[in-house]
Amino acid sequence: MFTDKKVLPLTMGMLTFSSLLTAPLAHAEDTVVVTAAPQKQTLDQNPPAGQQQATVGNLGKRAVLDTPVSMQTVSSSVINHQQLSSIKDVYRYLPAVQGDGARPQTRGMQGSVVQNHLLDGLNAVSTTEYPAEQVERVEVLDGLAGSLYGPANPAGMFNLVSKRPTDVPLHRVTVGAGTGSGALTSMDFSGPLDSGDRVKYRLNLLNEEGHNYTHGSRNRRQYAGLGMDFQLTDRTVLESNISYYHYYAKGLPGTFALAKGTSFPAAVDPTNSKYGQSYAGNDDHTTTASLHLKHDFDGNWLLDLGVLRQIADRESTAVTNTLTDNQGHYTTTTSNSTASRFTITSYLANLTGHVDTGWLGHDLTAGVRGFVWKNYNPVNGGTQTLGSASLDNPQTFAKPDYPDYIHRYHSASATQHAFLLSDTLTFTPQWSMLLSGSENLLTVDNYSKAGAQTSSSEDSGASGSASLMYKPLENVTLYTTWANSLQQGDTAPSGASNAGAILSPYRSKQIEVGAKYAPTRDLLLTAALFEAKRPFAYTNDDGVYAQDGTQKNRGIELMADGHVTDDLRLLGGAVWLDPRLHDTASSTTDSKQIVGLSRFTANMLAIYSIRQLPGLDVDAGVHYAGRRATDNTNEGWVSGYTTVDVGSSYHTRMFGTGTTFRLAVTNLTDRHYWTNIVPGGLNGYTGAGYASAQLGAPREAQLTMQIDF
Repeated sequence: MFTDKKVLPLTMGMLTFSSLLTAPLAHAEDTVVVTAAPQKQTLDQNPPAGQQQATVGNLGKRAVLDTPVSMQTVSSSVINHQQLSSIKDVYRYLPAVQGDGARPQTRGMQGSVVQNHLLDGLNAVSTTEYPAEQVERVEVLDGLAGSLYGPANPAGMFNLVSKRPTDVPLHRVTVGAGTGSGALTSMDFSGPLDSGDRVKYRLNLLNEEGHNYTHGSRNRRQYAGLGMDFQLTDRTVLESNISYYHYYAKGLPGTFALAKGTSFPAAVDPTNSKYGQSYAGNDDHTTTASLHLKHDFDGNWLLDLGVLRQIADRESTAVTNTLTDNQGHYTTTTSNSTASRFTITSYLANLTGHVDTGWLGHDLTAGVRGFVWKNYNPVNGGTQTLGSASLDNPQTFAKPDYPDYIHRYHSASATQHAFLLSDTLTFTPQWSMLLSGSENLLTVDNYSKAGAQTSSSEDSGASGSASLMYKPLENVTLYTTWANSLQQGDTAPSGASNAGAILSPYRSKQIEVGAKYAPTRDLLLTAALFEAKRPFAYTNDDGVYAQDGTQKNRGIELMADGHVTDDLRLLGGAVWLDPRLHDTASSTTDSKQIVGLSRFTANMLAIYSIRQLPGLDVDAGVHYAGRRATDNTNEGWVSGYTTVDVGSSYHTRMFGTGTTFRLAVTNLTDRHYWTNIVPGGLNGYTGAGYASAQLGAPREAQLTMQIDF
């Protein structure tokens, strides 16, 4: 049984609040009427943590507590409270996620551009920017999930859930400013359009523009999204979404990379504009449209049909500073040959329902899903050297002649189709088993600038998983899950003698043992012990990109989400990870730690409501990452880091209108650190470039005022 006010002593105490100081509240002018509002707005309330649901592949919506995989969600209440602007910011609160890079991943397993990333359950591009204002929540399934989604890397599944129309009117305007973002204005309107509530809408508009944290840098975020719900019958609803996002960031520090035999020095000051170039960065445009048709046949059998179309245009002019010696000298280059446009069409059809066969219950799901993904590269793309400098004396270089990003050629197409079937067998109220599988078809075609097909491959295979679940109590789930999944083989990167070649499909395996406990309705504690294996490929000493060894990651995850007391909410946890490369041809790399992965990471956000001042919250967040290897032989390392964030929010009423003020300060101590350590190639080394890294952002502050009328 759940108890609403039960206090659970936690051994995870990673934060104290003795150092938090509450900013004094300004007195209102005589012409302004301000009254405290002790309760939060109902529109921002999310289901209690112990009762959260999430979409789990073809299983459909399932209670997180009863799902036999490690799974976390970040709700809109946290996103709004922390003033998060990017989905990458959301991932920072989940210790099992490495989300600073271009492709988000869990448990140290590299993700793919499309296979591991979803928008409302449909495959979408992961290497484009998404605004946090677009989503209602973010759902992350850790580890291997090919039997539930089709072929995918063992990097987890990331599902962004769009904001849906509300049953009651919502009229919200937010204005603000930040030291690293500029002026912000956003609007969020929703509600029914007709008297019978048959048609509802959700309109989101965003404009943010200003300087970033380096001199001469520019930042711009522009978003427009419209969601519509059409209640076609009492049992049928059509959900539509259309959105456009423009992300522009120029003048930030470039990526730093290592030449052979070099190592990263202590992190330098990221506010020095000369580590980047004022004209270099990203200019991305992403347009997405999707439809979901959902039909309830009889309150038991549910049908979901979905389709998504996305076009992601990217003008990447970012620079790379490659360290050429250990005295801080570097050469600055810019590479513009990667894809400047992705297009993807994805689909799903899913049927779920329950049947009983005597004493045995079956929760059945059957479906198909897949995508067609095309890459377009600049015809005149290439790598250009801008000049040389040193960390002690960085330089500004002349702007090069960038290619015409619109003049593209079709470089590659990939398709994936999966047929999925699952059955959750309930033996008793305590014991159940989930059996799931998928049959998969994969194709990849590559093309030259002249349009000729240079390579083609077609493969098929099955993925499967089995989970055994035991519930000794209603609020406790113990489980063990075994999974075996197919995934597309890696593509040889530029610099390899077989550049563009596609390796044979891989098989990844995982075993996981976990426990979930909801001591109260609004607190969920989870623990998972896992081992995952996948083939590992990199460019060897002969210059050939090939599989050489197996990546084996073992680890333990601990997570907490929800209210420990009525006034204290926690979100976060800790992960211990042992990522190793085994069975390699060279003894210098065998059993060594994988590049860029910490043995221990921890994140904890604590939000405390001050009863003596109704409507006032204070919060603190700690992010820790241990040291990371910078090469496969583990001769080079980058030290770990800890950053601290603090903030506060105050909800009141002004002129009878709900108003919320929020202040957030990230990297409070202004720590200089290296983030996003990755190999020179996304899957192993390219041979020409070694590990690369980015500088963490400096201390930044954001202040906003939200008005609900």
